Amino acid sequence: MTQVKPTSGAGRIVLDGDSVEFGAGESILEVATRHARDVPTLCYDPRLDAFGGCRLCVVEVEGVRNPVASCARAAEDGMVVHSSTATLEKYRKTLVEMVCSENRQVDVDPLSGLASQELAALADRYDARTGRFAGAQSGCSYEDDDNPFILRDYDQCISCYRCVRVCAEQEGDFAISIKNRGFGTQITVEFDGLLNASACTFCGQCVQTCPTGALADRKALRYADTPGEIEKTRTICTYCGVGCSVDVLTKGDRMVGVQPAMDGPANQGALCVKGQFAYDFVQHEDRLKTPLLRGEDGELHPASWEDALERAADGFLKALEEHGRHSVYAVASGRAPHEAAYTTQKFIRAGFWNNHVDNCSRA
Repeated sequence: MTQVKPTSGAGRIVLDGDSVEFGAGESILEVATRHARDVPTLCYDPRLDAFGGCRLCVVEVEGVRNPVASCARAAEDGMVVHSSTATLEKYRKTLVEMVCSENRQVDVDPLSGLASQELAALADRYDARTGRFAGAQSGCSYEDDDNPFILRDYDQCISCYRCVRVCAEQEGDFAISIKNRGFGTQITVEFDGLLNASACTFCGQCVQTCPTGALADRKALRYADTPGEIEKTRTICTYCGVGCSVDVLTKGDRMVGVQPAMDGPANQGALCVKGQFAYDFVQHEDRLKTPLLRGEDGELHPASWEDALERAADGFLKALEEHGRHSVYAVASGRAPHEAAYTTQKFIRAGFWNNHVDNCSRA
């Protein structure tokens, strides 16, 4: 179900007794969200076309016989909308109970993904852990999919199709699809195979939009049992010149994962496989912890920072004296902090008066 966009301009609706403005093409849900109405959803992602599958976002519109899916219904001038009534809340509670009944579990580790707590939050909000609809489960997990990045635990799937839609609408990969119908509906890839053999680029978009942990960050879940609270630090991915905003997840002094920033101006929730999953170098056991200097025997030996910097300075000065300022250049690493990149170019441009500087992340 795609949202119907009206051709008219802005107008006003009455929302829960308040007269509010809406813009051309806005859905009732968008208007309600902008005016701080907490309308629940499970199949909705603001980056995607409206789907109207979960029906949790239904609202009452005066003059319309049945509740309407607010994500897929365009606001119209003069509408009178009720976003939360006793009838709607009872209806939503029943829906959440039914959704929970089909999953192996409701609670999953927050490291599973950015949206992974949505179902659990709604289950708590509506006191929906009753189990009164418990019965058969339609999911089928792919435990034999040994790719290192994405866990496919479809016993947790609720058929919201957010993963399918984000793969198609945001990434353009169309790697994820749907097979069968009704209770037998399954999320799959081509030929019902493994992700490594599919068109998947491992961008992680499906992981971060999944509201139940059916698709989860396998690398981050390695640290599920690591003590400590998860903290998020906003920064910029260093791998290329796009400048994607990310949230680095840490427990104590341990980096445990990366999540895309949905409000990042450059990426708006998107990342590539490197930005999403290639962070092990930060705390890899082979990472150098002390400078190394080559001795007279031709081998590298541990040294102090003072000795290393003195050796480097002598080398730069020797090159400058013997071959001139254009003989010196620098290449900065995309795995280094942005401050290091700035310092590198400043060192070459101000120290040697040339522009012979590059960075592997400029592409």
